Amino acid sequence: MTATEKQRRNQREHYLQVFCFLVFLFNGIYGQLQYSVIEEMKRGTIIGNLAKDLGLNIDDLSNRKFQLISKAKKIYFNINVENGDFIVSDRIDREKICGNKPNCFINLEAVIENPLNFYTITMEIQDVNDNAPIFSKKEFDLEISEVTLPGAHFALGNAQDPDLGTNSIQSYTLSSNENFGLGEKTTTDGIKYPEIILKKSLDREKQSFYELILTALDGGNPQKSSTATVKIVVQDFNDNLPLFTQDTYHIRLHENAAIGSIVIQLNASDEDEGSNAQITYSFSHISESAQQLFTIDSLHGDIKVAGGLDYEVSDTYEMTVEAKDGGGHVTHCKVSIQVVDVNDNAPDITITSLLGSIPEDSAPGTIIALLNVNDLDSGINSEVACHISDTLAFQLISSSSSYYKLVTASSMDRERNPSYNVTIQCMDNGSPPLSTNKTFQLNISDVNDNSPVFEKMNYIVYIGENNQPGTSIQSVRATDLDCDENGKISYSILYSNVEEIPVSSYISINSISGVIYAQRSFDYEQLREFQFQVMAKDSGSPPLSSNVTVRICIIDKNDNAPKILYPSPDTEGSALFEFIPHSAEKGYLVTKVIAVDADSGHNAWLSYHLLQVPDPTLFIIDHYSGEVKLTRDIEDTDTLRQKLVILVKDNGVPSLSCTVALSLVVAENFQQIVPEIKRQPNISNTSSNTTFYLVVSIAFISILFIATVLITIVLKCRKSDNPATYGAYSRNVYPQFTLGCPSEISDTSLPFPFSYDVCVTLDSKQNEIAYLKPVENVPTDNLIETDDSVSATDNSQTIVPSGIITQV
Repeated sequence: MTATEKQRRNQREHYLQVFCFLVFLFNGIYGQLQYSVIEEMKRGTIIGNLAKDLGLNIDDLSNRKFQLISKAKKIYFNINVENGDFIVSDRIDREKICGNKPNCFINLEAVIENPLNFYTITMEIQDVNDNAPIFSKKEFDLEISEVTLPGAHFALGNAQDPDLGTNSIQSYTLSSNENFGLGEKTTTDGIKYPEIILKKSLDREKQSFYELILTALDGGNPQKSSTATVKIVVQDFNDNLPLFTQDTYHIRLHENAAIGSIVIQLNASDEDEGSNAQITYSFSHISESAQQLFTIDSLHGDIKVAGGLDYEVSDTYEMTVEAKDGGGHVTHCKVSIQVVDVNDNAPDITITSLLGSIPEDSAPGTIIALLNVNDLDSGINSEVACHISDTLAFQLISSSSSYYKLVTASSMDRERNPSYNVTIQCMDNGSPPLSTNKTFQLNISDVNDNSPVFEKMNYIVYIGENNQPGTSIQSVRATDLDCDENGKISYSILYSNVEEIPVSSYISINSISGVIYAQRSFDYEQLREFQFQVMAKDSGSPPLSSNVTVRICIIDKNDNAPKILYPSPDTEGSALFEFIPHSAEKGYLVTKVIAVDADSGHNAWLSYHLLQVPDPTLFIIDHYSGEVKLTRDIEDTDTLRQKLVILVKDNGVPSLSCTVALSLVVAENFQQIVPEIKRQPNISNTSSNTTFYLVVSIAFISILFIATVLITIVLKCRKSDNPATYGAYSRNVYPQFTLGCPSEISDTSLPFPFSYDVCVTLDSKQNEIAYLKPVENVPTDNLIETDDSVSATDNSQTIVPSGIITQV
């Protein structure tokens, strides 16, 4: 190749690259890309970055399910989803893919979802010089009459090179011989056939046989070649060549042509006579695939179908037929067979994307599957229409000429239809039409759309105090309509405080069974009732829950003995002295015993009794108020010093009690009490001054106590907003009560309905006053009625909690 030819070739390649670049820019706007690659590239060779060329992010390739779809039999290209590189995945043989077509393209389709986009990618396969020229025969036999004049041409079979352009056959050479030269014959199709040119007359007597080497050269770099042997036998005179009626025969043949049917009947003529006019036919050049499909009758020139044709495999076949007469002269013609498509392929349904299940809360229009429908036929035979069996629940939408989206047409309900069998039928427009069905199952998965529901609106639990820790006290249960994890329920107690103590220190719950356990022994005197909320939560995502209120009511038991507040019980057996004037008359209030009981209801009803009394005719005690009074006037014969033992017991079962000893001294004034005190055996004579001060302190405390009670009553009477603070009851009637929990509790656990303000001395030996705080917000709507009415005009006594009565 000269320098000028090389320069022209470089210019053509440059123009081709510019043209391809412009085509790429134009097509990219409309979702089309075109690449140009050469054949025989190594596997893994990077062609370009497809993600960058399509304007996509690398993450979109995997997240949006990027796919390459090729209609070719092999997958020659692929994409690396990690970096977007467009690579060669298989060996590319241009001649195998496109044969001798001048332009070779492989069309790909790229599909990406969310949103759904389509891209057309055209791959132009460029030829490289990977094939050497091949002669149809290794040997060419010529018979030349010795009378043949110089300048005669003898056609030889041409070599074939599947490559194109400069890579194809460019020239022939012949080994040097003084009798023969090499020439070329070009047909109307542009095919060059080598010819032997007789340069000088032959003399069979001198030499009857010649053997020459014919070489075919292509224009590739490096250059490839092949050789054939030309054997020339000098014969007697034969001056006519066989002739075909035309150089090229064009035939249209349906792909369903029967085996053995005649494609064409060739007939070459020769004006010679005898053996020189006897013509035989053969294929001088035919591809391997065509050789499996066609045969030729060597005597009659009939080309017949020998195998099954398939338009989808190849739509064109070309072959060269050689006609040779008995004198050794040959001539050639070209037979081009165009295969005509028939509707012999049913539509092919390919599910490129499929959801095996969708949640039941999927909105209408949810994409279930992406279908690619392809018919290998052409023309009207490849036109396909598709429809689905269930048009109420699903809809088939055409996205492009070959893609369909299967979407939901309505809301899904797992409880009504847990699964669907969807059948898609596609039918072409051929005659007769062919169809294909595709059936797949779609499962409807459960979503957590149902909250747990408790069996009750709320729970009320009664438990006696002093229970054993760990005792099960109640079971709560909830149900959930969902399934699997969405219907699996766990129970827990919502965090709250009971009197600033976490509720978890009082109770616990089994998270699986819903059984509630007591964490501690309850004390009614410390805590009468409390409530908390139990949450039932399923295991869905996100979880759903519901709450229920559990109210714990503690039932009182008689576990507290009465406690005497006044007078203070003696220690070590010593007695408390109370002063009685000598002039006291019948009904005189000597003292008042004040006691309380930490229990409630009947367990806290107290009664007062004289356990030991020297003179039963002189003293009496009110069983309900605890007032000790004189039953008669004091006489001179009465003992000046009396000792009483008072018993206080509650109304519980069994009853609990306590006692207090009280020493009474009859005197005209406080000075007379001192000698009585000095006569006590447990008092030392050396502490006379201390005793005196003690008596004075007792008198002062008593006066202060009476004044405090009077002031308290006056202040309470002035409070018009709380008229029920004080209530006087008949001496012979027990106090009235209200319920702290529903009336299912027995009457042994009833609290008081009212609150009281009382000031009492806890000990006559101490100059201290205990102030009992009122209990607020005590309900009074469930009072238990008694047979006796309450006297509201009796102001001589006030009922205090647990039977405390204070003299006013």
